[in-house]
Amino acid sequence: MQKITLSTFKNYKKNAQKIVAITAYDALMTQIFDEYADMILVGDSLHMSFNASGDTLGISVDAMIYHTQAVCAGARRALIVADMPFGSYYNVDEALKNALRFYTQTRCDALKLEVNADKIGIIESLVKEGFAIMPHIGLKPQSVRAEGGYKVKGKQENEAKELIALAKELESVGAFGILLEGVKKEVAAAITQQVSVPTIGIGSGVDCDGQILVWSDAFGFFSEFKPKFVRHYANGREFVSKAMQRYADDVRAKTFPNDEESY
Repeated sequence: MQKITLSTFKNYKKNAQKIVAITAYDALMTQIFDEYADMILVGDSLHMSFNASGDTLGISVDAMIYHTQAVCAGARRALIVADMPFGSYYNVDEALKNALRFYTQTRCDALKLEVNADKIGIIESLVKEGFAIMPHIGLKPQSVRAEGGYKVKGKQENEAKELIALAKELESVGAFGILLEGVKKEVAAAITQQVSVPTIGIGSGVDCDGQILVWSDAFGFFSEFKPKFVRHYANGREFVSKAMQRYADDVRAKTFPNDEESY
């Protein structure tokens, strides 16, 4: 398999080839996804999906590095992007320190940061130091407490203009791509048309250059809540639950292990 790079992403945008992205948090699932995904995001969403947290804010840099190491161990093809967690880039010095940890302790290809206009300087500083950065704009899960919930962005004309201007600024300081979450589809389409770097959408319409979903959402494992933008491609929770039930039944009935499965 040929390794996907930042140059590959530029060519995808140039050739109007859609980018397939998904989250992963361990080597096992990464090995399954790697054949099909162009980008794998080690997202701080794991704090909600796999740690039963109400939001993404409590996960540490150490934990994100651990999971990024695991994903990198399972990947051969996909571009690996690691999430910088809440509190790890509140100023330039802290951002540089933690970005350096990701780059020296893992084999990730790039970093993702949730940003607004006041973080432009941080993105610029990281890019100048040689880090590949994908800013995340629109609905930002790390801001959920400050904003009082998860709110779609770009509904108002002034907010739409601000998002478009922000995307252009991020491109100008060297971002290699932009993740758009929960952005009105018309605004996401305008951003995609007006920047030369790829846009990856989640809940932001079909016109983005690529799409990303949290894997446990896409494959039906996280069933407590299904966002509007999620499509279930499998009923993973039911499949695994039934398999676990059969295993438990066999153990209790003393039919597992049999003689062929014993030493």
